[in-house]
Amino acid sequence: MSPRIGTAGWSIPRGVADRFPASGSVLERYARVFDSVEVNSTFYRPHRAATLERWVSAVPANFRFSVKVPRTISHEAGLADCDQLVRSFLDQIGAFGEALGPILLQLPPSLAFNSRTAGRVCEQLAGDGQRLLCCEPRHSSWFTPEVDSWLAARGIARVAADPARHPEAGEPGGWRGFAYWRLHGSPRIYFSSYPAEALAALAARLSREPAREVWCVFDNTASSAAAANALTVKAMIDEPLQTAAATPSRSIASSTLQTSAK
Repeated sequence: MSPRIGTAGWSIPRGVADRFPASGSVLERYARVFDSVEVNSTFYRPHRAATLERWVSAVPANFRFSVKVPRTISHEAGLADCDQLVRSFLDQIGAFGEALGPILLQLPPSLAFNSRTAGRVCEQLAGDGQRLLCCEPRHSSWFTPEVDSWLAARGIARVAADPARHPEAGEPGGWRGFAYWRLHGSPRIYFSSYPAEALAALAARLSREPAREVWCVFDNTASSAAAANALTVKAMIDEPLQTAAATPSRSIASSTLQTSAK
């Protein structure tokens, strides 16, 4: 299965509008080019089932939505005592049906690893393996061999993020049957566009990734760079990568992306 390449949200900036169909809603046009999108709005507020069903009706059958866990669970409750919040979120996103992709649990930088609270929430979110779950921790306590094994044993993928806050954060971790990259923009987070050489290295890395399902989401949307970067990587993966074998298998986030962006 080819990597799923997309952006956070489905905005189509004016600079790349000619690379999308001219007719249809923005989501319909986006979904004719990309096969996945990350929904970040669920982090801030709940959505009506009718809204999610309308989104699903606008995309092809093979399209998938990854969905971000609400901040009430991850940031405000800190994963503690939030059973009802998790149940409400799962009830809400059930409206996606077969179009539901991974659930993204991004954690605040201050939240240290706690096996009890993390275990409870992750067990509910994953639903005994019924749903793909990826976690983007940012506290250093999550980046140890012991926690990596803990995640892997529960079928939870650790996000590969750029910029990487810790040396291990730039490569996928946890359960390796699934890999999820989030590119936030570097050096200026959410704004910076990635240079061509960094995107080529990323495309090669994604093509070599052994996980059964691979996602790559560009979140550098504040300057409208995400769509252009995603289109470039998608084109590189869709075409033969003649230089893939020669590209070093190093962390994109901790080496190529950050170095070339300086």
